Parts: sequence; structure tokens; C-alpha cells
Amino acid sequence: MSLDPDLQHHQISNPVEAHDLHDLGYEQELERNIGTYESFAAGFSFVSILTTVFQLFAFGFSFAGPGFFWTWPAVFLGQLFVAFQFAELSARWPISGAIYQWSTRLGGRIWGWVAGWVMLVAQVVTVAVAAIALQVVLPALWSGFQFIGDDPSLTSKSGSTNAAVLGMILLAITTTINAISVKLMAVINSVGVTCELVGVTLLIVALLSKSERGPGIVFNTGGLGTAGYLPALLVASLMAGYVLVGFDSAAELSEETKDARGTAPRTILRALSFSGLFGGLLLLAALMASPSTKVDSDVSVGGMAYIVTARLGDVLGRVFIADVVIAACVCTLAIQVATTRMMFSMARDRALPFSTYLSKVSPRTHTPIGPAVVVGVLTMAVLVLNIFQPAMYTALASVCIMLLYIAYLMVTAPLLLRRFQGWPEVGAPQAKTATGKELFRLGRWALPLNVLAVVWGVAMTINLAWPRRDVYNPDFVGPEHWYLQYFAFVFLGFTLLLGAVAYQVVKVQNQQVLDALDPDLNPEPA
Repeated sequence: MSLDPDLQHHQISNPVEAHDLHDLGYEQELERNIGTYESFAAGFSFVSILTTVFQLFAFGFSFAGPGFFWTWPAVFLGQLFVAFQFAELSARWPISGAIYQWSTRLGGRIWGWVAGWVMLVAQVVTVAVAAIALQVVLPALWSGFQFIGDDPSLTSKSGSTNAAVLGMILLAITTTINAISVKLMAVINSVGVTCELVGVTLLIVALLSKSERGPGIVFNTGGLGTAGYLPALLVASLMAGYVLVGFDSAAELSEETKDARGTAPRTILRALSFSGLFGGLLLLAALMASPSTKVDSDVSVGGMAYIVTARLGDVLGRVFIADVVIAACVCTLAIQVATTRMMFSMARDRALPFSTYLSKVSPRTHTPIGPAVVVGVLTMAVLVLNIFQPAMYTALASVCIMLLYIAYLMVTAPLLLRRFQGWPEVGAPQAKTATGKELFRLGRWALPLNVLAVVWGVAMTINLAWPRRDVYNPDFVGPEHWYLQYFAFVFLGFTLLLGAVAYQVVKVQNQQVLDALDPDLNPEPA
């Protein structure tokens, strides 16, 4: 493969990792300049506890009251089982498009293609959902951000339309950054994550200083009683399920990370661990300071933003909300970058339509500009759906996370099968990191943790997809629509159908390339 001189120079400047990547079947085309903290920031900002907890606190509280707190450590533990598997895989195969690459190597090309496709669709929708978060915080920060109408609620026509406008403005900015430079993205992400970590720490302290009750509030069911409380907790657990995903983003940037084999495993686990710790403390502090513990109160409507402004006052409350705005912006940027790398990785293997365009790396910016633009356009198209159907936000949030869990399961399930066959001792590609250290290994804990990861993935996928009317088509968003209640199955079916069409297009386009290279079809002149 002939490389641009700049790329050749960059490859030579990183000979160990470039050779390492070459052994895995690829050349070093992306710019490898992401350090440990920037890698951690990629995973932490995807989770973005400030953004998502502010978005979804009201959801969890409205179904199970203060007791919904226990769903957070439960989901964190389940995702930790998954994160351990990803950490070990990222040390073995540090490649962009991690979910697609891992599932392909573990389950075969068709299996990997389906996993990659599901993950790609999920990430596109997740970018849109993250961008919509601005509607939750910007009008609360200043009413002037409500450009359309006067009702900022996401379930209203004016609120959903304004959310799409704010989201498109943000996506235009993040798409530009994504296309210009991964280093610029990493710097912005790192600054944003630092602001988020400082902000969430100060917010926890501030809320604890205004607490009205002790930590025993987490045993309060909000007036629902204890009989039959488990179903309420199962629904409320979707809040934590929505939040604690995306920690694998550090692996998505492996080809741009220094010493990826050593860095990615640590940052995957750190991103999830920090999110679990700070998110749990934030939930506890908010519940201790909440103006009410009843499910049928303003807390179920206003959520975290209501608690913050009610307890800390309008001025200080707006300062913290401003920090949430920063977190929402870097969260959207991080998810979009991860999605772009997934699209680039699949296109590089000629696994997507128009792969020739989508697999190009700019010799000037060292970024895949084509995927960055396509992801931006597709995400804006998803935002348009929110304009026509205000109830679509909750449905989209549930569905995109369900698809992420399915994609995760398509890695952990074949991995479990491979472990029964003796993996990773057989066929390990490299025994050391770029700095000469041992690769991350789970050792004797690998098999039991993998079993727990698969069981957890199946259980949570079912929980997310369950057609609860209160989740997918609640009364307050308008008339009942059957397709919203069963939206998880409808959207999964649509995703697979669209994938089947895309796969056929890929086969035709690849065959056309092969035909053009066939000397029998293109004989040389006599």
C-alpha cells in the first residue's frame, strides 16, 4: 500500500506501534498522539454523568422514588463485568471500530458485520440523543435559548422543535472539529472532562451542604410501598442503563492512542469506575437535598435541574447548569468521534456502501473526513424525527441503548465460547505492550466474569426492550401509538432490514471492484 509521505514519516516516528498495527492487517494512517488522560476523557465524556443524570434523573425518580438509587450500583456492577472483557480485548486487538473488530475476530465475518452495523446505528442515534440534551439545560440557563415557542419541555411541540435546532447547531460545530483534527478534539474533550469532574465534585459538596435528610433516604420508596416494588425498580434501572455505556470509546481511538495496548485497558476501566463513583455520589447528594421524596412531586418533572436551582438558588444553580452545558457539548463530540471511527473501520474493510469514500484519511488533517460528515448529516436527520413526534425522544433514548447492549453482547457471547476453547492463550498476537509491559489479563477470573457479562447483557437487553407503555408511549406525550410502545422491536427490525439492504449493496460494489481488476474481463491491449 502506497502511503502519503507525511503518513510514512508519521509511521516511522512510531515504528513499534505501526508495525504492531501492520501485524493486525492495517497500516498506520491515523495520527497517533492521544495520551492516557485524553484516552480516559474519551470514555468518560461518552458516559458524561452530568449530562445524562440531568437528563434522566426525573425518569428514574418518577418510577421508583428515592429507592431508585439502588439501580445505579446494580447496573454499574453489571457493566463492570462487560468492561473487564473489553479491557482484555483492547490489549489484544487495539484497533479502531473496536466492537466490529473484536466481534469479527471472535465470531466470524458475518457475525462481526452485524455487530458493527448494530453498533453503528446505535451510535448515530446516541449522538442525536446527546445533542438533544441541550434543550434540557440551555433554556433553564437563559430563556433566550428557547428560540421557538415558550414551552421548553421535550414532550411539547415547541420544545422538541427547539431541541432539534439547538442540536443541529451543536452538531455543525462537533462535525467540523471531528473533521479538522483528532488532537483538537482530544484537547477540547480533556478540558471539558476536567470541567465536568470539578463541577460534579463541587455540586456534590454543595448539595450535601443543603441536605435535609440522611443517606437512609435511599430506602424510601417515594410513597409506592414495598409490595410489588421490583417492577418499579426494573423500569427505573433504565436510567442507569442509559447512562453507563460508552466506556469502550477509549478502544475506538486505539489507532490514535500512544501505547494503545497498555493505555486502552486502563482507561476503559477508569472511565467506568469514575463514572460509577461520581454518578452514585451525585444521585445520593441530590436525594438527600431534594425538596420532596414523593413520586408525585415536582421532582418527577423538573428532575436534577429543579433540585439544584431549588436548593442552591438561581445564581449558583445556573453556574452548575452552565457546567452541564459544557459536559453535554463534549459528550456529543466524544460520541460522534467514536461513531466516525466505527464507520471508518468498517469502510476500510469494504464492509459499508461507498467504502472507497468513507475509508479515506485526509493527508493534511490525518482524519477520516468522509465519515465525520456522513455521521453529522445522519444525526441531523434523526433530530428531524423529534420535530414531528415529541414522544420520539424517550423512545429513541431507550432504543439506542438497547442496540448498544446487543452490540456488547455480540462481543461477550462469542468471547465466552472462545474462552471455553482456551482463549487467550492460543494465538495471542503479542505478549507485551509497546513499552515492554505485560498485556492486561483477567487470568483465572476471566471465565466467571465472562459468564456474568453475558447473563447481564441478556437480562438488561430484555429489560430495555420490554414494551412498557409508560416508557415508550407515556400518557403525557399525547395519544397512544402502538408503534411507540413496541418501538424497540420495530426499530431493531428496521435496523436489521436496512442492514440487509446495505450488505447487498456492499456485495455488488465489491464485486464490481473485483471485476474491474479481473484481467479476463479487462484484457490488456494486444
